[in-house]
Amino acid sequence: MQPKWSHQRVFITGASSGIGAALAARYAALGATLGLLARRGPALDQLIASLPQPERHRAYAVDVRDHAAIAAAAQDFIAHTGGIDVVIANAGISVGTLTEYADDLPVFADIVATNLTATAATFAPFIATMKAQGAPARLVGIGSVAGIRGLPGAEAYSASKAAVISYCESLRLELKPYGIKVVTLCPGYIDTPMTRVNPYPMPFLMAPDKFAARAAQVIDAGSSYAVIPWQMGVVAKVLRLLPNPVYDFAFGKAPHKPRKQAS
Repeated sequence: MQPKWSHQRVFITGASSGIGAALAARYAALGATLGLLARRGPALDQLIASLPQPERHRAYAVDVRDHAAIAAAAQDFIAHTGGIDVVIANAGISVGTLTEYADDLPVFADIVATNLTATAATFAPFIATMKAQGAPARLVGIGSVAGIRGLPGAEAYSASKAAVISYCESLRLELKPYGIKVVTLCPGYIDTPMTRVNPYPMPFLMAPDKFAARAAQVIDAGSSYAVIPWQMGVVAKVLRLLPNPVYDFAFGKAPHKPRKQAS
């Protein structure tokens, strides 16, 4: 499916692997000019070299917790392209956390800073330009099915993704008068390095390129919220409706994601 507007200018964080890299490949195939941001500069360079017309794209080796660096990258990309059409705040980390362990608190802070605060820091430097353009634009936040109900052993990840969902809803209302669409994407299990360490079955596991193709359609349509794949959307609706005692019984002994020390 071709985008509804031409000459797309797309900025993606967490672009060096997984969902971010798949989205970059998808938009490059559609003819977009990309700004790709991630911590790993060599991986970004390798990705850009693999894309059509690599000279059109820009790489930014930036940690999303460095808000000034994100703003500088945004300003450079806008200057390079003359505007912005889609911003995808995709950067995220997922590791197990247990509140009872004091040394998990810095990990908790890392996850919230990367998954939630960096989403706002990614959107912030683009909003004024989007308002001034007077043309369709999209801000895309990446939530998760894990943000719909809290999962045991994933306090920080579930909390951060639940917050992203609520944050994007608030932002959607604020920006609606300006014609800026805020899209919340909630992936289920996508086959990426982040999920391959999970020590449990992952139903409806989806390839990154298939996720990216569906995500691009949702973004193009300006839909406010979508769970991908659709089967996990059905699961998400059921989870929302479960009474707490039923949910606690069903998920109380679910396997935990491995813990990790703070970076």
